[in-house]
This record gives sequence, C-alpha cells and structure tokens, in this order.
Amino acid sequence: MRKVIVSMNVTLDGFMAGRNYELDWHFSYWNEEMAEHACERLSKIDTILLGRVTYQAMAGYWPYQAFNTSFPREQLAFAEMMNNYRKVVFSRTLQNTAWNNSRLVKANLRREIARLKQQPGKDMIIYGSRSIVTALMRSGLVDEYELWVHPVLLGKGKPLFPGQPHMRQLRLMRTRSFASGVIILYYCCRD
Repeated sequence: MRKVIVSMNVTLDGFMAGRNYELDWHFSYWNEEMAEHACERLSKIDTILLGRVTYQAMAGYWPYQAFNTSFPREQLAFAEMMNNYRKVVFSRTLQNTAWNNSRLVKANLRREIARLKQQPGKDMIIYGSRSIVTALMRSGLVDEYELWVHPVLLGKGKPLFPGQPHMRQLRLMRTRSFASGVIILYYCCRD
C-alpha cells in the first residue's frame, strides 16, 4: 500500500509559516546540501498532494524554473520532477488546473486519499497545505511525517498542528542534520 508522507518546513516553535504565510525564514537556511537531499527524497515519490493555496504558489513558480538560466543547475532535476509528477489538488473553490499533470478533486478528501493509497505506485507526498494535512491527520491517513526543523523562533504564525483534538503518538524513525542547522525528523504513526 502506498504511504502518505507529510514533508513540512517548521520553525523550532512549531510554525509552518508566519502570520501572513511568510516563508522567508525557510529560504534563509536553504543550501545545496538540503537541495540535493530534497531531490533524492522526491525521486522516491510519484504523486504530490496539494491544497489550493500551495498549488497556486507552486504552479506559479516551478513551471518557469526549467527555463530560468539563473536557477541553480543542480536543482533542475527537482524542478523537472515537480513539473512532471502527478499532482492531486484538493479544493472546493478552484475551477481548473493548468500546471502539467494536475488533477482537481472537489469530492470527499478522505475517500480520495484512501482510494489513492490502494493504487499501485510509489508513495505520495504533501508539501505545505496545512488544511489538507489537518484533515488527513484527523482521519488517520498520514503514514509518515518528515519535519524539516529550522533553528528559528517566530513567536507567532501558522502552527503545523492547530487544535489537535487528541494525543497522537509518533515513533522516531531517523534524523538527518545539515550544516545550516536544519534537522529533519522522520516520524511514523503508531496506530
């Protein structure tokens, strides 16, 4: 069975974005070592799950990077995967998708994810998309968390785990640290 993996950049105090969805803290730590690891990780996936806001941001960025002569050459493989992989976008308000290999789903999120998990293929990953992550967490459909913890404290912002209704135990599988001070914590769910 395919897994759903949440890959999220978070601050040390648990925020995935600033109060107005700022991500500048994330980009200030990004380096070539992290880019190589992200590319290697994405190569083991074949489907990207997105909510509307994250989809629109990524669809406005990634299609142009393959032709951007100032884009770091070592990150072109990542851009190519982002552009060519299957993308499933969950939104009640979005009317269409223009980004290559994107499919819009307006129906039941839980039912669609359960269906996708049963299909053959590689695992699926969610970048950003807090509302989708929250809904899947509550339904027990997240299999692993890949938390890129950045050594920064925002104090206020958009928490990754807002209003978690009950305790959920996770098991640490492994860690990975980078020279920038960012640490990835890999957790699986204990169910």
